[in-house]
Amino acid sequence: MAARRALLLRALIMGPPGSGKGTVSARIVQHFALKHLSSGDILRDNMNRKSGFPRTVPQAEALDKVCPIDTVIDLDVPFETIQQRLTARWIHPASGRVYNLEFNPPKVPGCDDITGEPLVQRDDDKPETVMKRLKSYETETKPVLEYYRRKGVLESFSGTETNKIWPHIHRFLQTKLPDMSQKEASTNR
Repeated sequence: MAARRALLLRALIMGPPGSGKGTVSARIVQHFALKHLSSGDILRDNMNRKSGFPRTVPQAEALDKVCPIDTVIDLDVPFETIQQRLTARWIHPASGRVYNLEFNPPKVPGCDDITGEPLVQRDDDKPETVMKRLKSYETETKPVLEYYRRKGVLESFSGTETNKIWPHIHRFLQTKLPDMSQKEASTNR
């Protein structure tokens, strides 16, 4: 039981929309065998909201009362990078497949690779909406990040690409948890 308790890490991943939270979360799950709960998915499914959690200091304080947070990983990605990333994103609505015109374009422009059906751009990914979302995130979240900074649990990682930020996050998390992917690789030899 003590070993199991030692592996418990309550972490938040914060960052603007399109900063790579989902990608980083998937890598954390893969490398450290943690469970991932997406507040965005939970809130969208249960409360019909599109924002992350916590968005305000009172929400962060309430969360700490029921589930104290051990660390907050802040993805500090320039808004210009995010705007380019999101406005280049197109989806196949029926399957949820995501394409990015810059680094994962469809084989045929405007069409899904598998079905050939048309791709659409979500309203949230249109340039004017992206800028509103980013400004809203900055205004609402700055006090929350400062709250966690004062508590001493905020770790910020800056960059323009998830693949360049990830090694720094990985090294940081190795100070908190064992890397399960390395253990699995050594036991499978």
